[in-house]
Amino acid sequence: MAETPIETDAIVSARISALAYLLILPNGKTATGHLSRVLRTATPPPVFPSGHRVHVEMTPYDFSRARIVGSSKAGCAIKGESIIDET
Repeated sequence: MAETPIETDAIVSARISALAYLLILPNGKTATGHLSRVLRTATPPPVFPSGHRVHVEMTPYDFSRARIVGSSKAGCAIKGESIIDET
């Protein structure tokens, strides 16, 4: 039986490849995020700059990987170890 994914926002730390990013989760841990199929097939696929907030889904079994399902509307910045909203 498939578990429901955990949905949260994360901050893009770096771009690893054309489809993968290093993300910072709200608890301060890092995860590797890849673009969802809908975003991958978009023409052109989105490119998220460092510091951009994205919406992700994660499995409850592995918190080191995430699926990027969209871009969050609110901008943000990283200050120290905390995530600050710029709304």
